[in-house]
Amino acid sequence: MKSLKGTFGICAIALSMSAMAGEAPMGFFITSTGAGDGANLGGLAGADAHCAKLAKTAGSTKTNWKAYLSTQPAFDRTVSPPKVTPGINARDRIGAGPWHNAKGQLIAKNVDDLHTNANITKETGLDEMGRQVNGKGDKPNRHDILTGSGPLGRYSTAGGDTTCKNWTRNAEGSAIVGHHDRVGLYDSWNMRSWNTAHGTIGCDQESLRKTGGDGLFYCFAAD
Repeated sequence: MKSLKGTFGICAIALSMSAMAGEAPMGFFITSTGAGDGANLGGLAGADAHCAKLAKTAGSTKTNWKAYLSTQPAFDRTVSPPKVTPGINARDRIGAGPWHNAKGQLIAKNVDDLHTNANITKETGLDEMGRQVNGKGDKPNRHDILTGSGPLGRYSTAGGDTTCKNWTRNAEGSAIVGHHDRVGLYDSWNMRSWNTAHGTIGCDQESLRKTGGDGLFYCFAAD
């Protein structure tokens, strides 16, 4: 009998360890709220801080959170010679992966997998609390996710503002957004893109909402 109890104890420990092993820690989420000032996120530093704050509130022990946002090169012509600040690619900020959502579902194994076979849909693109984010057809629609990025996660070189002045503008301007639900006004590759669907009509909160957004963005653990 003693041996039998011991066997049950070992099995219970094994099952517990197996369950723990199956629960991959959250390394990806869509922000449940934006910064509240349109696309003015306080730059990359402010966006990263917002990711970290939401993750901590949700109980995450990870601390090195990065917003999936690109910035464009900036030119200061008030000095001689002009000062150039290089652009930053979203894909270069987020670590190596793998990343799982709040329910332990795999989003991508690594950076290349993320940009060729990302498991980001309405069902898996969850917020930090594991809740679905409204998509097309829901009220309000919130599927426009700020990225400022092209399909491969790099900043745009097409010209014009595609990052709302590197996430510091809340009035005129534009930013590239993706559709986390992979649905748009018509069926095309860009409307199905999680990171490169279209540009916004402005950088203020109301303009972001008019095209189906709310100033939300993706957060990745770069540990």
